[in-house]
Amino acid sequence: MKALVDFLFEAGFLKRLARSGYPYLGSGDESVADHTCRTLFVAYVLGQLSDGIDMGRLLKMCLFHDFPEARMGDLNYVQKKYVESKEEKVLSELSERLPFGEEIAALVREFNDKKTPEAILANDADQLDLLLHVKEQADAGNPQTGPWVEYAYERLSSDPARQLARLAMKTDSTDWWLADRGDRKRT
Repeated sequence: MKALVDFLFEAGFLKRLARSGYPYLGSGDESVADHTCRTLFVAYVLGQLSDGIDMGRLLKMCLFHDFPEARMGDLNYVQKKYVESKEEKVLSELSERLPFGEEIAALVREFNDKKTPEAILANDADQLDLLLHVKEQADAGNPQTGPWVEYAYERLSSDPARQLARLAMKTDSTDWWLADRGDRKRT
């Protein structure tokens, strides 16, 4: 039971662990847990738009895809050029410590391999969350976002993800709550 409690505290740490790339963009911030949350929603949508997907595996893969960052930190593109990731060591330790650790390790490895339909969609969900977050920064006035959006878009592999991305790039990120402006006059 102690290992399980430690695991839950470790998962909670992801709420305080900042994603490291946004200082390079000059605006925006989010925690790893924030990123994981929307990645799950994106994955659910992508899974609904795709045939033959094991939705449970897809969502679990997205839930755990960045879990090793609790121990390693969020290594962005620049940092990865200079720092060696020890993700396999983290996965090995989780496998030894937790009764379901091998399942988590297998899901993260599958995500990284990008070979199964679920892993392809999970990676697309990861990139689509980045694209959405950066689009929000563009809508808030950051002029540096163009290459970031393009980079995220280029990494998408599935047609549903590309379709969502193209529409997101044309949609103001505030449309969802400004669409019902007429209703506000009545309240």
